[in-house]
Amino acid sequence: MIHYALTCEQNHRFDGWFASSASFESQRDSGQVQCAICGSTQIDRALMAPAVSAKIAPAQDAEKSPIEKLRDHIESSSDYVGLRFADEARAMHEGRSESRAIYGEARPDEARALVEDGVPIAPLPFIPKRQTN
Repeated sequence: MIHYALTCEQNHRFDGWFASSASFESQRDSGQVQCAICGSTQIDRALMAPAVSAKIAPAQDAEKSPIEKLRDHIESSSDYVGLRFADEARAMHEGRSESRAIYGEARPDEARALVEDGVPIAPLPFIPKRQTN
């Protein structure tokens, strides 16, 4: 769909959505597009600034920052365990759970206890996205 700012012969401005530029022209030429204010069928496209998306498309990996690339790698190769991170990390360290790559969240006191007990952990340079499990 294409969004056009439109204007009539009386300089009234209004918006319209069309499947394509050709669709707009066809509907306009057949009198199907009318001014929303005065009903005139003498319609033209108004000058518009292009709409530019602020999102970076996933295919544009080369434009991602190192942190974004790291986040993508961690999220695709590790299990998100959320607030169970400290318990899961300790269970793997003590051999009560199978070792695997995990990430999640821990309170400062939990992280400190893990480090003091020799559990190998590292802080992430980003806040994990909350995921539903």
